Amino acid sequence: MTKNKNLYGFHLSRRAALAAVAVSVAAVFSFAAPAPSFAEDKSIKVGIMAGEEEDIWRVVASEAGKKGLKIETVIFNDYTQPNEALERGEIDANAFQHQPYLDNQIQQHGYHIVRVGYTGVWPIGLYSKKYKSVAEIPEGAVIGVPNDPSNEGRALRVLQSEGLIKLKEGTGILATVADVTDNPKKIEIKELDAGIVGRSIDDLDAGIVNTDWALKSGLSPAERIAQEPVADNPYRNFIAVKDDNKDAEWVKTLVSSYQNDTVKAEFEKVYKGTGLSAY
Repeated sequence: MTKNKNLYGFHLSRRAALAAVAVSVAAVFSFAAPAPSFAEDKSIKVGIMAGEEEDIWRVVASEAGKKGLKIETVIFNDYTQPNEALERGEIDANAFQHQPYLDNQIQQHGYHIVRVGYTGVWPIGLYSKKYKSVAEIPEGAVIGVPNDPSNEGRALRVLQSEGLIKLKEGTGILATVADVTDNPKKIEIKELDAGIVGRSIDDLDAGIVNTDWALKSGLSPAERIAQEPVADNPYRNFIAVKDDNKDAEWVKTLVSSYQNDTVKAEFEKVYKGTGLSAY
């Protein structure tokens, strides 16, 4: 009887020891296992412009998915809409604009939107199907420029750098035709919607066209007779979010999902050198 009791007691101790080991092992693995990613089951909406950017963001979404962040892109065809949608909370981020444009939008509408990571830069250019150089542009020529505040100032600065006009001293990046103080060739500057300038190039002597719109309009680099400098360009595009989200972990993941070699390769493939990575 005593022997059986001792045997029973031995089995009880062994079970207790095994249980203790199991608990210890579980504790070790629990401690060592990485904490769940902040982005698990996290889904966001990102506003982008229709066209080539859709190809870029398919790759960005794939990269983000590897990190637990699901991206749904919301496509816009009008530059005025993505910031309004972001401000209202209809989307979580957007990626389509440069700082001068955002600054102007904030001034006009009081948006609470901030830049969180650069994407690309598209040097704006002077295009013509009639002339091969700026020097060939005749007196009285009609040159189209974008009519939104930031891009119009940008276009006028290109015309000034090429000696076609002169702007008022101290004029900033939001220059308008009212700031033109010298126009030796008496050029007619025609203000048009940014998306219309390139499509109207046959009816113009020349036009200042944003690179993305130049691609959409079928213009080629061979038809670009002047271009703004790339160095220290203030018109780099970026990802933007509401200012109360700027330090959120998902924002860091979103930016890193764009700023990598995989996306850069797709960017170069899609834009064929007309746009440049800006990070």
